[in-house]
Amino acid sequence: MFKTLMVALAGLGLSAAVSAQEVVEGQHYELLETSVETQVDDGQIEVTEVFWFGCPHCYRLQTPINEWYETLDDDVSVVKMPATMGGDWNTHATAFYAAESLGIEEELHADFFNAIHQENQSLTEPDEIAAFFANYGVSEEEAKQALTDFSVRSEVNDANNRMRKMKLMGVPALVIDGRFLVTPSSAGSLENMPKVAEALVEQVREERAE
Repeated sequence: MFKTLMVALAGLGLSAAVSAQEVVEGQHYELLETSVETQVDDGQIEVTEVFWFGCPHCYRLQTPINEWYETLDDDVSVVKMPATMGGDWNTHATAFYAAESLGIEEELHADFFNAIHQENQSLTEPDEIAAFFANYGVSEEEAKQALTDFSVRSEVNDANNRMRKMKLMGVPALVIDGRFLVTPSSAGSLENMPKVAEALVEQVREERAE
């Protein structure tokens, strides 16, 4: 079955985009058992990227997913959600939301990935994270304060609750409109994930136009 899916997706991959009619539930994506409430403005289509900074597959997805993000129309909003599965996962989720609270997350996102996967930094200790943040115009003291801030802890808890509602067991994952789940396994490869997600975005547009 896996080989058949790969062959089918190889054909899909030849085109720049995959139409909504070409993606099939159970083959290219899964429907969440229970839809989750989206976090974007009315009229927007939410694309949630669930990741862990320490995940090599999430790291490899960055190039194709960021290329896709650059092509998105104005009616699509991307939400990045760090996975929370305890230990270093939660530490990195805390770092993500702390950086976001300091207004430096967008600038350091790719560098944080690179530091872990290219420079073999763990970035799992507060001192390490604070020193890393200091490269982006904040003091280490400000960084450490953000890492323990109540609002940051709340964001991590909210992400954990959303993961539980989505019943996600791994990363990377893309969730479209709080309903459709795309994984490397369902899409056939990391590179195909944005193509399937694009088709699902178009499907949501078609549904809303009816």
